[in-house]
Amino acid sequence: MATRAIDSRNAAAAARTTARTDGRGDVRARRYDPAETKNRVLSAAYMLFSTKGFASTGTADIARAADVSEGSIFYHFGSKKALLVELGRRHGELMIEAMEAGYALEDLEPGIIIPRVLQFCRENLMWEGMGGTADMPCGGPGPKAALQGNADAEPFYHAAKTVTTNWIAMQMTAAMAKRGITGVAIDLAASFTHHVVGDAIDLWLTACTPAEADRVERETVRFVRAACNYPTD
Repeated sequence: MATRAIDSRNAAAAARTTARTDGRGDVRARRYDPAETKNRVLSAAYMLFSTKGFASTGTADIARAADVSEGSIFYHFGSKKALLVELGRRHGELMIEAMEAGYALEDLEPGIIIPRVLQFCRENLMWEGMGGTADMPCGGPGPKAALQGNADAEPFYHAAKTVTTNWIAMQMTAAMAKRGITGVAIDLAASFTHHVVGDAIDLWLTACTPAEADRVERETVRFVRAACNYPTD
Protein backbone atom coordinates (compact mmCIF):
# COMPACT_ATOMS: atom_id res chain seq x y z
CA MET A 1 0.00 0.00 0.00
CA ALA A 2 1.22 3.50 -0.73
CA THR A 3 2.27 5.60 2.21
CA ARG A 4 -0.61 7.97 1.58
CA ALA A 5 -4.15 7.15 0.49
CA ILE A 6 -3.87 9.89 -2.09
CA ASP A 7 -0.30 9.89 -3.37
CA SER A 8 0.93 13.47 -3.41
CA ARG A 9 2.37 13.15 -6.87
CA ASN A 10 -0.85 11.82 -8.33
CA ALA A 11 -2.84 14.45 -6.48
CA ALA A 12 -0.60 17.20 -7.78
CA ALA A 13 -1.02 15.96 -11.32
CA ALA A 14 -4.78 15.76 -10.92
CA ALA A 15 -4.99 19.22 -9.40
CA ARG A 16 -3.29 20.91 -12.36
CA THR A 17 -4.30 20.99 -16.00
CA THR A 18 -1.63 21.70 -18.55
CA ALA A 19 -2.32 23.07 -22.00
CA ARG A 20 -1.43 20.11 -24.19
CA THR A 21 -3.23 17.98 -26.76
CA ASP A 22 -3.33 14.20 -27.01
CA GLY A 23 -4.19 13.80 -30.68
CA ARG A 24 -7.88 13.48 -29.95
CA GLY A 25 -8.84 17.11 -29.75
CA ASP A 26 -8.74 20.12 -27.47
CA VAL A 27 -8.15 19.22 -23.80
CA ARG A 28 -10.19 22.23 -22.77
CA ALA A 29 -13.33 20.17 -23.28
CA ARG A 30 -12.08 17.72 -20.66
CA ARG A 31 -10.82 20.49 -18.43
CA TYR A 32 -14.32 21.85 -18.01
CA ASP A 33 -16.03 18.49 -17.77
CA PRO A 34 -18.02 18.67 -14.48
CA ALA A 35 -16.85 15.29 -13.18
CA GLU A 36 -13.21 16.02 -14.02
CA THR A 37 -13.43 19.46 -12.41
CA LYS A 38 -14.96 18.00 -9.27
CA ASN A 39 -12.20 15.41 -9.01
CA ARG A 40 -9.52 18.09 -9.43
CA VAL A 41 -11.07 20.12 -6.63
CA LEU A 42 -11.14 17.06 -4.36
CA SER A 43 -7.50 16.23 -5.17
CA ALA A 44 -6.42 19.80 -4.45
CA ALA A 45 -8.38 19.84 -1.20
CA TYR A 46 -6.70 16.60 -0.08
CA MET A 47 -3.29 18.11 -0.68
CA LEU A 48 -4.00 21.41 1.04
CA PHE A 49 -5.83 20.05 4.06
CA SER A 50 -2.99 17.57 4.58
CA THR A 51 -0.30 20.24 4.57
CA LYS A 52 -2.07 23.31 5.97
CA GLY A 53 -4.82 21.79 8.09
CA PHE A 54 -8.57 22.18 7.87
CA ALA A 55 -8.92 25.62 9.42
CA SER A 56 -6.06 27.24 7.52
CA THR A 57 -7.26 26.19 4.07
CA GLY A 58 -9.87 28.36 2.37
CA THR A 59 -11.89 27.75 -0.76
CA ALA A 60 -9.78 30.37 -2.59
CA ASP A 61 -6.65 28.30 -1.82
CA ILE A 62 -8.32 25.17 -3.15
CA ALA A 63 -9.50 26.95 -6.29
CA ARG A 64 -5.98 28.16 -7.08
CA ALA A 65 -4.48 24.71 -6.55
CA ALA A 66 -7.17 23.05 -8.68
CA ASP A 67 -6.94 25.74 -11.39
CA VAL A 68 -10.66 26.49 -11.23
CA SER A 69 -12.70 29.48 -10.19
CA GLU A 70 -13.77 29.70 -6.58
CA GLY A 71 -17.32 29.75 -7.87
CA SER A 72 -16.79 26.26 -9.30
CA ILE A 73 -16.26 24.93 -5.79
CA PHE A 74 -19.54 26.37 -4.60
CA TYR A 75 -21.26 25.16 -7.78
CA HIS A 76 -20.13 21.55 -7.27
CA PHE A 77 -20.15 21.35 -3.48
CA GLY A 78 -22.16 24.31 -2.17
CA SER A 79 -19.80 25.12 0.70
CA LYS A 80 -16.49 24.22 2.32
CA LYS A 81 -18.42 22.11 4.82
CA ALA A 82 -20.02 20.08 2.02
CA LEU A 83 -16.58 19.61 0.46
CA LEU A 84 -15.28 18.27 3.77
CA VAL A 85 -18.21 15.85 3.93
CA GLU A 86 -17.33 14.52 0.48
CA LEU A 87 -13.68 14.16 1.47
CA GLY A 88 -14.68 12.34 4.65
CA ARG A 89 -16.75 9.90 2.65
CA ARG A 90 -13.85 9.26 0.30
CA HIS A 91 -11.49 8.76 3.23
CA GLY A 92 -13.89 6.23 4.72
CA GLU A 93 -14.05 4.40 1.39
CA LEU A 94 -10.25 4.26 1.21
CA MET A 95 -10.14 2.81 4.72
CA ILE A 96 -12.70 0.19 3.69
CA GLU A 97 -10.55 -0.78 0.71
CA ALA A 98 -7.62 -1.25 3.09
CA MET A 99 -9.72 -3.37 5.47
CA GLU A 100 -11.08 -5.64 2.73
CA ALA A 101 -7.94 -5.99 0.54
CA GLY A 102 -8.52 -9.37 -1.07
CA TYR A 103 -11.04 -10.82 1.40
CA ALA A 104 -14.76 -11.44 1.12
CA LEU A 105 -16.73 -9.73 3.90
CA GLU A 106 -17.68 -13.03 5.52
CA ASP A 107 -14.04 -14.15 5.73
CA LEU A 108 -12.82 -11.08 7.60
CA GLU A 109 -12.55 -10.97 11.38
CA PRO A 110 -11.01 -8.62 14.00
CA GLY A 111 -7.58 -10.26 13.81
CA ILE A 112 -7.37 -9.25 10.16
CA ILE A 113 -9.26 -5.95 10.19
CA ILE A 114 -7.81 -4.19 13.23
CA PRO A 115 -4.11 -4.42 12.28
CA ARG A 116 -5.04 -3.11 8.83
CA VAL A 117 -6.95 -0.16 10.30
CA LEU A 118 -4.04 0.73 12.56
CA GLN A 119 -1.58 0.64 9.68
CA PHE A 120 -3.91 2.66 7.44
CA CYS A 121 -4.16 5.36 10.09
CA ARG A 122 -0.40 5.53 10.49
CA GLU A 123 0.08 5.84 6.74
CA ASN A 124 -2.68 8.45 6.48
CA LEU A 125 -2.06 10.29 9.72
CA MET A 126 -2.64 13.64 8.05
CA TRP A 127 -6.28 12.67 7.60
CA GLU A 128 -6.76 11.97 11.27
CA GLY A 129 -6.84 15.64 12.13
CA MET A 130 -3.19 16.42 12.74
CA GLY A 131 -2.84 19.04 9.99
CA GLY A 132 0.09 17.41 8.28
CA THR A 133 2.02 16.36 11.40
CA ALA A 134 3.58 12.96 10.78
CA ASP A 135 4.72 12.08 14.30
CA MET A 136 2.59 11.44 17.38
CA PRO A 137 3.93 12.51 20.78
CA CYS A 138 4.72 9.59 23.05
CA GLY A 139 1.87 9.34 25.55
CA GLY A 140 0.24 12.47 24.16
CA PRO A 141 -3.23 13.09 22.75
CA GLY A 142 -4.01 11.11 19.63
CA PRO A 143 -5.78 11.92 16.37
CA LYS A 144 -9.29 11.13 17.63
CA ALA A 145 -9.01 13.86 20.24
CA ALA A 146 -7.57 16.24 17.65
CA LEU A 147 -10.47 15.65 15.28
CA GLN A 148 -13.16 15.92 17.93
CA GLY A 149 -11.64 19.14 19.22
CA ASN A 150 -11.52 20.76 15.78
CA ALA A 151 -14.78 22.31 14.61
CA ASP A 152 -13.47 22.61 11.06
CA ALA A 153 -12.78 18.88 10.96
CA GLU A 154 -16.20 17.81 12.26
CA PRO A 155 -17.91 17.38 8.87
CA PHE A 156 -14.99 15.26 7.65
CA TYR A 157 -14.93 13.14 10.81
CA HIS A 158 -18.66 12.43 10.92
CA ALA A 159 -18.87 11.57 7.22
CA ALA A 160 -15.96 9.14 7.51
CA LYS A 161 -17.49 7.64 10.65
CA THR A 162 -20.85 7.05 8.97
CA VAL A 163 -19.27 5.29 5.99
CA THR A 164 -17.02 3.05 8.10
CA THR A 165 -19.64 2.21 10.74
CA ASN A 166 -22.09 1.16 8.02
CA TRP A 167 -19.38 -1.07 6.55
CA ILE A 168 -18.64 -2.60 9.96
CA ALA A 169 -22.32 -3.50 10.29
CA MET A 170 -22.36 -5.16 6.85
CA GLN A 171 -19.15 -7.04 7.56
CA MET A 172 -20.38 -8.26 10.94
CA THR A 173 -23.67 -9.42 9.42
CA ALA A 174 -21.88 -11.47 6.75
CA ALA A 175 -19.19 -12.87 9.07
CA MET A 176 -21.59 -13.84 11.85
CA ALA A 177 -23.97 -15.52 9.41
CA LYS A 178 -21.11 -17.65 8.08
CA ARG A 179 -20.01 -18.61 11.61
CA GLY A 180 -23.52 -19.21 12.94
CA ILE A 181 -23.20 -16.44 15.53
CA THR A 182 -26.59 -15.18 16.70
CA GLY A 183 -27.96 -12.87 19.38
CA VAL A 184 -25.75 -9.87 18.55
CA ALA A 185 -27.38 -6.46 18.03
CA ILE A 186 -25.42 -5.57 14.91
CA ASP A 187 -26.23 -1.86 14.88
CA LEU A 188 -25.02 -1.40 18.45
CA ALA A 189 -22.04 -3.71 18.00
CA ALA A 190 -20.90 -1.76 14.95
CA SER A 191 -21.18 1.56 16.78
CA PHE A 192 -19.39 0.25 19.85
CA THR A 193 -16.64 -1.30 17.72
CA HIS A 194 -16.04 1.99 15.92
CA HIS A 195 -15.55 3.78 19.27
CA VAL A 196 -13.31 1.05 20.70
CA VAL A 197 -11.09 0.95 17.63
CA GLY A 198 -10.97 4.76 17.55
CA ASP A 199 -9.59 4.76 21.08
CA ALA A 200 -7.18 1.97 20.16
CA ILE A 201 -5.85 4.02 17.23
CA ASP A 202 -4.98 6.87 19.62
CA LEU A 203 -3.26 4.52 22.06
CA TRP A 204 -1.40 2.64 19.33
CA LEU A 205 -0.14 5.76 17.55
CA THR A 206 1.03 7.39 20.80
CA ALA A 207 2.54 4.25 22.34
CA CYS A 208 5.99 4.95 23.75
CA THR A 209 7.46 1.55 22.84
CA PRO A 210 6.87 -1.11 20.18
CA ALA A 211 5.94 -3.53 22.95
CA GLU A 212 3.19 -1.20 24.15
CA ALA A 213 1.88 -0.76 20.60
CA ASP A 214 1.78 -4.55 20.20
CA ARG A 215 -0.12 -4.86 23.47
CA VAL A 216 -2.72 -2.32 22.35
CA GLU A 217 -3.23 -4.13 19.05
CA ARG A 218 -3.43 -7.56 20.68
CA GLU A 219 -5.87 -6.51 23.39
CA THR A 220 -8.09 -4.62 20.94
CA VAL A 221 -8.41 -7.72 18.76
CA ARG A 222 -9.15 -9.86 21.81
CA PHE A 223 -11.77 -7.44 23.15
CA VAL A 224 -13.66 -7.06 19.86
CA ARG A 225 -13.63 -10.82 19.27
CA ALA A 226 -15.00 -11.47 22.72
CA ALA A 227 -17.63 -8.71 22.53
CA CYS A 228 -18.97 -10.08 19.23
CA ASN A 229 -18.67 -13.80 20.10
CA TYR A 230 -16.02 -14.50 17.48
CA PRO A 231 -14.09 -17.72 18.06
CA THR A 232 -10.52 -17.10 19.21
CA ASP A 233 -7.43 -18.50 17.53
